[in-house]
Amino acid sequence: MDEARKDEDQRLVARTQEGDAGAFDDLVVKYTPRLYGLVYNMTSNHEDTNDLLQDIFAKAYKAIRGFRGKSSFYTWIHSIAVNMTLNFLKKRSRRYSLSLDDVDASIQNDKEFIEATASSSPVREADLSELQKRLNEAMMKLSDEHRAVVTMFHIQGMPHAEISKILNVSEGTVRSRLFYANRQLQNYLDEFRKNPVT
Repeated sequence: MDEARKDEDQRLVARTQEGDAGAFDDLVVKYTPRLYGLVYNMTSNHEDTNDLLQDIFAKAYKAIRGFRGKSSFYTWIHSIAVNMTLNFLKKRSRRYSLSLDDVDASIQNDKEFIEATASSSPVREADLSELQKRLNEAMMKLSDEHRAVVTMFHIQGMPHAEISKILNVSEGTVRSRLFYANRQLQNYLDEFRKNPVT
């Protein structure tokens, strides 16, 4: 994380702690895209993601007076987001088993993805659509903890050290969870490659 971003965050946190609600709004605007991506890739549901983001920022706002800067604001807000999302997923799985039909196939509705593949053949489009569906299914088969690590590392591009701070586990645990999750995803997608849609 670059120092300029860290300094800017520290200034905004200090102003928020002094009662400047506008400074917190700036933090919300700054961190919403990253946190949205993180939470969405863990829940696979836009509505749940929007609800969770509101709760995450509400909790952060209430707790920010106690933030002492032992970690960066970036790590702190991501820790809140991951923990609240994991708690939500535990409650959700107890409430009902998520049907894979409920999982948003986000890439299939992504304008840029559709434009990028528009010139491809119908067979290729069907294969890509099926691969994305299989990838979504494979992600949903991972445990919540493994999905969190895959999301932070592969989708958000966070280094092992940052993930370890956010989850409050060792870097070795992060690597081991990633290894296990990657192997599970690979096995699932190998099945798809052996038995493609014809």
